[in-house]
Amino acid sequence: MSPILDRAQLQSNPVLRAMTYVIVALVFSVIHVVFLRFISVSSVTPDLLLILTVWIALTEGQFVGLFAGFACGLLFDVVSADVIGTNALAKTAAGFVAGYFYRENKAMMSIGSYRFLLIVTASGVVHNVLYFFFYVRPMQVSFWSFFLTYGVATTLYTTVAAVFPMLYVNRQKDW
Repeated sequence: MSPILDRAQLQSNPVLRAMTYVIVALVFSVIHVVFLRFISVSSVTPDLLLILTVWIALTEGQFVGLFAGFACGLLFDVVSADVIGTNALAKTAAGFVAGYFYRENKAMMSIGSYRFLLIVTASGVVHNVLYFFFYVRPMQVSFWSFFLTYGVATTLYTTVAAVFPMLYVNRQKDW
């Protein structure tokens, strides 16, 4: 039995790729809101939409990664009932940073190697600094103690979760 869409059709048609990204973002949002609380460690969960934003930035480029970060962040703000715009701004910056590592026709080599983990880590640090800057109220707790407690832990947990797509792409040797 052959798949409905083969890889060549998906790579050559930008509309199909965009629809695939939208569907994956919706699925990741539902997974994050409904299921990730079961694997949270001290209320820290991996950011699946950040991994998707980095993936899109590496495969499509910095400009598309910028808009993908904004869309993923806005989607998560709406789904999670968070302050509208905080995730959108943070994921936009993360998509921008991840887009610096875009190399045309070399995306799968980057995603299938340890570079992907380093890019997710760098993007996660940028994301969390921006996000927690707006999240922390200065009178309650200092920014740096809160960032070290949650920001660094979230970045590390997201990097660990990014190992799975990295290994998946690494196993696909027909890039």
